[in-house]
Amino acid sequence: MSALAVNDMLDFNLLKEYLNVTDGNLASHIKALEKEGFIDIEKSFIDRKPNTKYFMTKDGKQAFDDHLKALQKLIELQK
Repeated sequence: MSALAVNDMLDFNLLKEYLNVTDGNLASHIKALEKEGFIDIEKSFIDRKPNTKYFMTKDGKQAFDDHLKALQKLIELQK
């Protein structure tokens, strides 16, 4: 989610490189995030090759913001 939080949209290969994960690992995480409605997909063709791009939904942005706030509270409690 953090990669999509700082980028409007990333395709599968860029996400894979950015996160340094395998195809299967990324695919399973994407599937789970899509199932929750946190990310959505835009499919297109580039030079006749399929290209799948991912972006955060409004619900995904809210969930990520909530997660960051919870982490901040935990950090503050540790001080």
